[in-house]
Amino acid sequence: MSDKRVLIFDTTLRDGEQAPGCSMNLEEKILLARQLARLGVDAIEAGFPIASQGDFEAVREIARQIEGPIICGLARTNDEDVDRAGEAVREAERARIHTFIATSEIHMRDKLRMTREQVLEEVGRAVKRARGLCADVEFSAEDATRSDWEFLVQVYARAINAGATTLNVPDTVGYTTPDEYVELIRFLRANLAAGDDVRFSVHCHDDLGLSVANSLAAIKAGVRQIECTVNGIGERAGNTSMEEVVMALKTRNEFFEGCDTGIVTKEIYSTSRMLSAVIGIQVPPNKAIVGDNAFAHEAGIHQHGVLSNKLTYEIMTPESVGRAETELVLGKHSGRHAFAERLKELGFDPEKLDFNGAFKRFKDLADSKKTIYNEDIEALVTDQLLQVEEHFKLENLSVVSGTFATPTATVEMLINGDERKIAKMGGGPIDAIFQAIEELTETKARLLRYQVNAVTAGIDAQAEVSVALEEEGLRVIGQAADTDVILASAKAYVHALNKLVQRKSAGVASLRGV
Repeated sequence: MSDKRVLIFDTTLRDGEQAPGCSMNLEEKILLARQLARLGVDAIEAGFPIASQGDFEAVREIARQIEGPIICGLARTNDEDVDRAGEAVREAERARIHTFIATSEIHMRDKLRMTREQVLEEVGRAVKRARGLCADVEFSAEDATRSDWEFLVQVYARAINAGATTLNVPDTVGYTTPDEYVELIRFLRANLAAGDDVRFSVHCHDDLGLSVANSLAAIKAGVRQIECTVNGIGERAGNTSMEEVVMALKTRNEFFEGCDTGIVTKEIYSTSRMLSAVIGIQVPPNKAIVGDNAFAHEAGIHQHGVLSNKLTYEIMTPESVGRAETELVLGKHSGRHAFAERLKELGFDPEKLDFNGAFKRFKDLADSKKTIYNEDIEALVTDQLLQVEEHFKLENLSVVSGTFATPTATVEMLINGDERKIAKMGGGPIDAIFQAIEELTETKARLLRYQVNAVTAGIDAQAEVSVALEEEGLRVIGQAADTDVILASAKAYVHALNKLVQRKSAGVASLRGV
């Protein structure tokens, strides 16, 4: 592999999922893992296998089903963690175990309650054990950027001697700056005798808004693996944004001395939208690369410049990240073949979908909308892909609301096959609907977030609704899309409740790492 090739280690399914409200079930993780493989990431950190049976099964299934990228499982340095990670990734076409331990004084003293020598012993034992299970082993010194540099040399030397093939230097709490990072990485590379035989990696958090800048500076210092997430999701302020690093290298290739990635950049936008739909968190409109305003121009001077030559105000094309000009061709007269072709263009495999169901929903949508946009199709197909087993099913819904009426919702549902009906009043139509569903299902879940987003412009746009619920420490996101925002809201609430039932049966817990 060329020395200019920068590997993209995607941790959306592990560190990204640890962000509040971003947890995913098995089906959602596999759906995203397939898209990450299409995107061309080099490694997928699929989860933390010791965290729960659900996380273990997700990593194992991704290892079994996803071809192309390295499939990685995270582990602390204890034997149980390492063995569990090794078992989870054992069937992967290309497997990796990623083990870590903290090395900063504050972490060793106040969290681990371990001496430096004890940490060194942990590193050597864990990496050696991991190497016995897997030929590809990554070691991370958690909180490396607040660690003593001389001690880090000892730590990484111990990891190399035990068989580590990748050394990660994480900025775990988003503390460092680009110049400091460059100095640290150059110091480590110069002082590790076998430093040229391993790949250096960085994993940056965005607490000071410097994660992308730090990651790019690390590349200039010789790092050849970037750990990042789609849309920059992750703990606290998030992780390094995959799309920003990738497009910075591509757009400023000469500045980065020819360094580039293997990412299929035309898959970036669809990957971003799929993640947003899965976790129910919309991308801010001013988000670089994938935000709605990233290629929008309202100021007259800008519009004039773009009309004259797009390069006056656009340093990359929207097409380069998969944001092609919206097609306005499909409608109620379009046939199955045209619909199937459009699905392929948007990155969906018709043969792996309930194509008949998706086509019927498309036709129903075409009857209620004059113009079908690519975003409409993405929304209805993603909505279908995210369906779970229906313990609760919405049958009928009627709402009365307005200045002359108290908002009242009448809801009919199937509850585990039994038909039930109730009418409830509320502070507004959505409140009335949610109260009715809550009473019918006898749920104790607490509503954390209700969010509505228009899929496209226009009065007939589909509404994408996400509902976040919490019960007994479990958080879930329900999603639905419909041209009727009230119906979409009810569907999203029921979807969340069905996911909650599923998660309860799986017994999901959580742990934290790097």
